[in-house]
Amino acid sequence: MNNVHGKSNPSTRISEILKTISQDRARTNLLRKFEQRALAFFVQRIPSAISSNMMTAVGFFGSVIVYVSFILGAYLNRNYLLLGVLGFMIAWFGDSLDGRLAYYRNKPRKLYGFVLDITMDWISIIIIGWGYIIYSEGIWEFLGYGFVVMYGWEMIIVLMRYKITGEYSIDSGKFGPTEVRIIISAVMVAEVLFPGSMHFSAILVGVILFIINIGDTHKLLKVADDMDKQVKNKNQEGGIA
Repeated sequence: MNNVHGKSNPSTRISEILKTISQDRARTNLLRKFEQRALAFFVQRIPSAISSNMMTAVGFFGSVIVYVSFILGAYLNRNYLLLGVLGFMIAWFGDSLDGRLAYYRNKPRKLYGFVLDITMDWISIIIIGWGYIIYSEGIWEFLGYGFVVMYGWEMIIVLMRYKITGEYSIDSGKFGPTEVRIIISAVMVAEVLFPGSMHFSAILVGVILFIINIGDTHKLLKVADDMDKQVKNKNQEGGIA
């Protein structure tokens, strides 16, 4: 870590910071290069008095703002949905920086952070889905439930992939939490401009998530099957029945 905090060529220093804050996970999402550079910028400037746990709380607070935007949009004015865009920005800031900040400061708690991150992500998805259900009416309410189910399925895939391959990746190909937040923010803006469009956008998002989850599950099953075959062949070569 001394090399990261010491004086060096700016481009070299950025490369060292990127390596430090990315060491515990593989990222494949579309915006990863821009996102990682933004995180490298922020971790250097967050006051030392602010801890990783505080950043987790900030991220959760952002999700609460998204939930509140749905409530205000339902009972006061649809324009309050724009508050949800700010909420997603705050959620990204806190959720993306909590673990990265710990690695930058050389104070990672990998297992603790893993449990806390997954738990807070799940609670956040539940309250956002709940907010959508309150905003919607009639049969459209089920779309909020469907979103929670699809996102929960993807979280399970992430955990199974980690168990099977030892690789922790929060992305599904080119899509990750950042891209999902941007898409949902766009959906909320569209709802303000074109009332009623959110329901049809939610159907599209749900279908896309379903297709992604099916694809990720199929890939993971293939990896697991190949690994089982390798173990079986190794046992047979060793004379184990």
